[in-house]
Amino acid sequence: MSEHKSNFPEFYITAPQPCPYIPGKLERKLFTHLTKDKSNFLIDNLLKGGFRRSQNIAYMPYCDACSACVPVRIVVGEFEPRRSLKRIAHANNDLVATRMRPSPNSEQYSLFRSYIDARHGDGGMAEMSVLDYSLMVEDSVVETCLTEYRLKQNEDGESPLMAVSLSDRLSDGISLVYSFYDPGVPARSLGTYMILEQVEHARKHGIPYVYLGYWIEGSRKMRYKNRFQPQEQLTSKGWIRSAGEETER
Repeated sequence: MSEHKSNFPEFYITAPQPCPYIPGKLERKLFTHLTKDKSNFLIDNLLKGGFRRSQNIAYMPYCDACSACVPVRIVVGEFEPRRSLKRIAHANNDLVATRMRPSPNSEQYSLFRSYIDARHGDGGMAEMSVLDYSLMVEDSVVETCLTEYRLKQNEDGESPLMAVSLSDRLSDGISLVYSFYDPGVPARSLGTYMILEQVEHARKHGIPYVYLGYWIEGSRKMRYKNRFQPQEQLTSKGWIRSAGEETER
């Protein structure tokens, strides 16, 4: 009895708080703790079924009278980058992606702080310390990968860190957990580039999907996700092909 209980997830609901995406709305989250005594099958199905991971917690929106947050994933085998995405890939062909075990360091944290201060200074991550960052990277019970994107080595032997992506390997895809980058080079569109690189990595290794988290129709913060088509959305009927595609730019 106790063994069965320990392997079955217990779910909790957060108190209402202001929604960061839809003004005037309140959000709540349904969450459970991910622990090593939970089966890989269970955790994998939670993350494929609309939950997102933050350290050892899996969560999903659980809001009253609102279902705006829609999980989306890229269909890797059918993805063809449009001209605008090809330009972004070309603009970053001087970067080298290196995949490694999730291991935090001071260089990553310095870049993380620059990104947060410039892009999300009033958000929930603004006060994250070195220890908080280390936990974000290392605290995982699933197969997690950290990818560093560095400029190719220059004549002085330097290879500056430009971007970092944290991702989970699921049974049918790559789930993008969190990414950050140098905010001082907006022309590179590094956030978009990292998704392109992850899709290409998935394609080379025969991985069917790249999970992008939640998408909200009409949200400017989420608009970039529309650029990666074809997509599937998770609905009450399961994963279905998204009807909307962005026009070429």
